[in-house]
Order: sequence, then C-alpha cells, then structure tokens
Amino acid sequence: MTKLSVNINKFATLRNSRGGDNPNVLKAALDAERFGADGVTVHPRPDERHIRYDDVREIKQAIKTEFNIEGNPQEQRFIDLVLEVRPHQVTLVPDALGQITSNHGWDTIAHKDYLINIISVFKNAGIRTSIFVDPDVKMIEGAKASGTDRIELYTEGYARDFHLDKKAAIKPYIEAAKAANELSLGINAGHDLDLQNLKFFAQNIPGLLEVSIGHALVCDAIYFGYENAVQMYKRQLQ
Repeated sequence: MTKLSVNINKFATLRNSRGGDNPNVLKAALDAERFGADGVTVHPRPDERHIRYDDVREIKQAIKTEFNIEGNPQEQRFIDLVLEVRPHQVTLVPDALGQITSNHGWDTIAHKDYLINIISVFKNAGIRTSIFVDPDVKMIEGAKASGTDRIELYTEGYARDFHLDKKAAIKPYIEAAKAANELSLGINAGHDLDLQNLKFFAQNIPGLLEVSIGHALVCDAIYFGYENAVQMYKRQLQ
C-alpha cells in the first residue's frame, strides 16, 4: 500500500502566528505517528516562518516512523541541517527565497550537473534522495541521470483539473510514472492532494510508494479531528 507521510508545517504556521508553543509541533509529529501515519514530513525554509530548524532536530530524536525533510539544497544551512539530522529521506525542491509554497519541479536537464553533485553529498551520507519534478517524461529521464533514488511528482496540476476531467488530469502523471518505473526510480507524490482526489490518483499511478500531504489534511483535521483525518487519508490509499 502507498505510504502516507504527514507534512506538519501548518501546525508550525499556526504556532508561529501567535507565539508560544501552542500547538506543540513535536506533539503533532508524535500524534501523526500514533494515529497511523507512515511518516512525517517537514519543509524548513530559510526564514523559519513555519518549521524551525530546532523543530527538525527535536522531531528526529523523538519519532520512530520515517522522517522526510524537504527543502532547497541551494541553501547551505539546509544542507548542513540534513547532514546533521540524517533523515530517512531528503526531498529536494527548487523553491525561490520567500516563496509561499512549492509551485514547480526541477528542470533536471538544465540543472543536471548541480543535481548530480548535491545528490551525491546526501547519498554518501546514507540518506535516500528524492527530487521534486513535474509530470514530464524528459524531466523523469533527467532525474534518472542525476542519480536520485526517487522522484516526487508535483501534483498541483492534477488537483486543479481533477474536477473538470479527472482522466485527462491524471494522464501525464500515468505516463510519467510508467517512465519512472522503466528507469527503476521510486515514485512519491505531493501537493494539493486531498480526500476528493487522492484515491483516484493512488489507484491509477503504478508503483506509487508515498504521498506527502499537509495543508489539506490539517484543514480536514479542524472539522474531523486529527486522528480521524489521518485515518481517512490512509483509507484513500488502501
């Protein structure tokens, strides 16, 4: 079954909006684990507007499930943090400084040499690597050349078009996944996946190993409760 990694950034956003330690981000990570999530994802950004670097260190010491750190490896501070904490997986995302949320994948052809170099740094430290890519077969082929273990398909386009024509919306993702499978690349996915579109996505993407979901799951937790929300998302993946 496809694994669910809960991105807890939004808990940190809420905490930081008021100051103090409510909600407690470490507890959010531990509760995700306790409620059945297969992993925890964090995405620290240079301005620490949600997850702080010290949060990452604290979470790694406490959780037993898989830990995934996302971020832009062009920030030396991010590289240093990942090498210090040594998560199970690092997901490399080409965010610009101050970007609200991730909105595109890597151009794996234009950035081939850079990706080869930075991926080797993490792999030499024993950390599984994944890179954020659009559903473009050429970008998948470029990802293979970079030496990454996995790709994470950027699913905003699928989520945007799902209610218009779900078969058309998922078509490029199926083609990308088939290419990744042929190249022996692991497949993760994330961005705007929710209770309406997740099941169809998971059922149609061959070899989907993991989805990372934060914003929608935390929004649903407000209405359904955190434990219920985690379990509802897990059921979509069965």
